[in-house]
Amino acid sequence: MSDIIFKIDGREVAAQPGETILQAAARIGVEIPTLCFNQKISKTTSCFVCVVKDCKTGKFLPSCSACPAPGQEIDASSDEVKDMRRTALSLLVSEHTGDCEAPCTLACPAHATVEEYVRAGRNGDFRKALEIIKQRIPLPMSVGRVCPRFCERDCRRNIGGKPVSINDVKRLSADMYYDTYMEDLPALNGKRVAIVGAGPAGLSAAYYLRLQGVSSFLFEQMPEAGGMLRYGIPEFRLPKDTLRKELAHFGKMGGIEIRTGQTMGEDFTIEQLEQDFDAVILAVGSWASSSMRIDGEEAAQKGIRWLGDIAGKNWKDCPNPGRTIVVGGGNTAIDCARTALRLGGDVTIVYRRTRNEMPAQAIEVDEAMEEGVKFEFLTAPAALTKNADGSLALSCARMQLGEPDASGRRSPVLIPGSEFKLQADTVISAIGQRTVVPEGFAASKRGFEISADDFSCSGRKKVFAAGDCVSGPATVVEALAAGRKAALSVVDFLNGVPHKAPYEFNVSRGHWRSLAKEDLVYIRQVSDAERIQPEYIPLEERKTTFHELYPTFTQEQVSGEADRCIECSCTGKHDCLLKKHSTAYGVNPDAYKGTKPISAVDVRHKYIIHDKQKCIRCGTCVKVCSEVINKSLLGMMKRGFHTMVDTTFGQGLPDYCVDCGACVKECPTGALDWKKKE
Repeated sequence: MSDIIFKIDGREVAAQPGETILQAAARIGVEIPTLCFNQKISKTTSCFVCVVKDCKTGKFLPSCSACPAPGQEIDASSDEVKDMRRTALSLLVSEHTGDCEAPCTLACPAHATVEEYVRAGRNGDFRKALEIIKQRIPLPMSVGRVCPRFCERDCRRNIGGKPVSINDVKRLSADMYYDTYMEDLPALNGKRVAIVGAGPAGLSAAYYLRLQGVSSFLFEQMPEAGGMLRYGIPEFRLPKDTLRKELAHFGKMGGIEIRTGQTMGEDFTIEQLEQDFDAVILAVGSWASSSMRIDGEEAAQKGIRWLGDIAGKNWKDCPNPGRTIVVGGGNTAIDCARTALRLGGDVTIVYRRTRNEMPAQAIEVDEAMEEGVKFEFLTAPAALTKNADGSLALSCARMQLGEPDASGRRSPVLIPGSEFKLQADTVISAIGQRTVVPEGFAASKRGFEISADDFSCSGRKKVFAAGDCVSGPATVVEALAAGRKAALSVVDFLNGVPHKAPYEFNVSRGHWRSLAKEDLVYIRQVSDAERIQPEYIPLEERKTTFHELYPTFTQEQVSGEADRCIECSCTGKHDCLLKKHSTAYGVNPDAYKGTKPISAVDVRHKYIIHDKQKCIRCGTCVKVCSEVINKSLLGMMKRGFHTMVDTTFGQGLPDYCVDCGACVKECPTGALDWKKKE
């Protein structure tokens, strides 16, 4: 029989009799997504993700089963066709339940693949763990000590217990292998980028530029690199010898040069950098202290500058601040208070809300209290005056909580007639920081105004910005994430292509607060041990020295802790076609909302998991088992909305299925999968 001549996207195609439009399109390089098509079995035509349009009739056809007709004109790539595919995917997703990614990974601002490096730690392979960590966290020794542990807040071990101590896997992995670890680096391509600021965001940008073959020159105004890591975070939280070891790695990579003692506006200008370099990244941080807006506040020390001055002296030969009042409730306030305490001060923190509203990490508030820092909650400063003897008097008033403000926290309201004074030798203002944006740059409320698409500064083609100077004061890991994004945007700029952040489709079973213990899915025996606890140095040593609070856990301790991980993410996340196509088509998992089918996840088989909540009822596994393997272990059960793939009488897959696994191999969504994750 002669070939059938028709057109796909305007291109003439000769199809063989019996060949489908999908197969003909594949031969000429036109990619059409499909979930249910499988050449090993008879057609199922169940997902309709492969739809194309017959231009003459206006009808949409499933290309996996429709055969072309002579003279037919097929639209396989228009926006209209893509929208129809997106609709088909959205409908399938509306009944799909699972965790495309582990909640800990999603919670991490840098999106480090937490589950994967914790698994490596559980297996005792801390070298591999470090390799995984550094894909997203270029300063793991520091972050392993100072991270607020966003990942642990969303860990599902919080259900009925305490989260896995994830950050300690990072700390140990970095401590063990940082001296010998080196990335696989490409050759430098001749492109040069100037980075203003050698703090977390600037260092991160330099790191990811180097991974793309781009050299960078960091201009840092302080005597040493590190930014807030060096001059903001105290020695007892992050030993500076540890930081210096970590920063030395950047020099070993080649193509990264840090120039200290370089002040913008004095030693160089942005305009000069624009002329001398292919691109510029501003990562200057937020070093200007926010005002308390009270009379006499000029007599107060500015928190972040006060910490910086002490850090500049390496925490040696610093005067005793005496009676010290720290105003504020964030991490900087806690750091100031604990530093003043170690210098011999009698320290009180004044905060206008309650402890529950403090933005500081709870663990650090606990540690400060243990060390002897006193707290005056629901107290607001009103004025600061100097006494005749040179000491200070902070006039305060008591507050009560009113309605929530824009931050979601209840606003403090003055209690009339509650005024009182606190006597002090030193008052430190630590209520926040801000960025001073230089002339010639557009400013937002938080700092530099940038394009949300590519991190470029408004009106400056070659200048980009990242970190605290854009977002306002944030955490180290958030700055690292911002630096990476800016670096990738710069790479696209250097290559002359528009930058667009990749879309990543994700569905979730839900936050742990919305789940019960029986909702958790276990693919292996998980340790029920209690969370490991750090062994702090003696309290008196904590109060009188700047020694690190506690040593790194041992390999045995961390591997045991990692064994507590449930491994929440989907077993099939790396080869799930539903996730792949939904990502490519920008599917919103919440496009269609409604009740989803509920069924228990079958983990009875020793090696295979059967999660019916991920099943899209394509029938591939049923036909593979019957038509290819000549078994009939799976079938469509029930009808309508409640239709599901199951075994006879729900008895589960027999043990010998481990020797076949054909259904697992062909499942497009991970509904049938091997339990073991690699």
